[in-house]
Amino acid sequence: MRLLVLAFLPLFLLLGGCTSASYDLMETSSIKPRFQDTDPQDFGDNTPYRHKVHGIDVSKWNGDVDWASVRKSGVSFVFIKATEGKDRIDSRFDEYWRAAAAAGLAHAPYHFYYFCSTADEQADWFIRNVPKASMHLPPVLDVEWNPSSKTCTLRPDAATVRAEMKRFMDRIEAYYGKRPIIYTSVDFHRDNLAGYFQDYHFWVRSVAKHPQDIYADRRWAFWQYTSTGVVPGIRGQTDINVFAGTEQNWKNWVASVSK
Repeated sequence: MRLLVLAFLPLFLLLGGCTSASYDLMETSSIKPRFQDTDPQDFGDNTPYRHKVHGIDVSKWNGDVDWASVRKSGVSFVFIKATEGKDRIDSRFDEYWRAAAAAGLAHAPYHFYYFCSTADEQADWFIRNVPKASMHLPPVLDVEWNPSSKTCTLRPDAATVRAEMKRFMDRIEAYYGKRPIIYTSVDFHRDNLAGYFQDYHFWVRSVAKHPQDIYADRRWAFWQYTSTGVVPGIRGQTDINVFAGTEQNWKNWVASVSK
């Protein structure tokens, strides 16, 4: 347990200091975007472009990917969809993680949670289909409301949501030896997560405002700031994310969690 705490210490230290006051706003005003965006947003002085470490998240819908070009463009990490619910696996997961690893990209699988299946059913499915070898960075639990689902519109109460999440994450952490990262959206966080899971790293979606403006009291490790980004090596639009800390923070954290 002591080793696990030490492994996460570098990121907790950097998150504790991640506020808008940590940056020289005169300098950030002149920062140019690293990647193009087909629908760019004005984040003002809190632009994501001030962050040095950028990454993407992908699924089968991204199609063929030239991973060498992705890496060369300045992408440092990739979250790859692995599984969904109790019986779906992304058809390109195995291909993507192997190719990302070969290109030298830090990578991790993510699971899209399905509230019409139990936590144990979904943990069993994830463990069955996601090899430990694919686990460079910690795994991700993707929790969000999915109103467009044709098969499940169930919205459990907040206490049930948190209990199911904890059960799933405990199972995954016990098997892979890495504490999962939680990915979430603004409405789901507001309904279920505000004030909870303070000892987990969060990856938050916020495509119109800085996370500090809409995620009350939430420290975040990763920020998904656009879904309309343009990254060399990927056809069409893609999600782009930033890491909260400095390049040295990033190197330290990756070294600690990828052992």
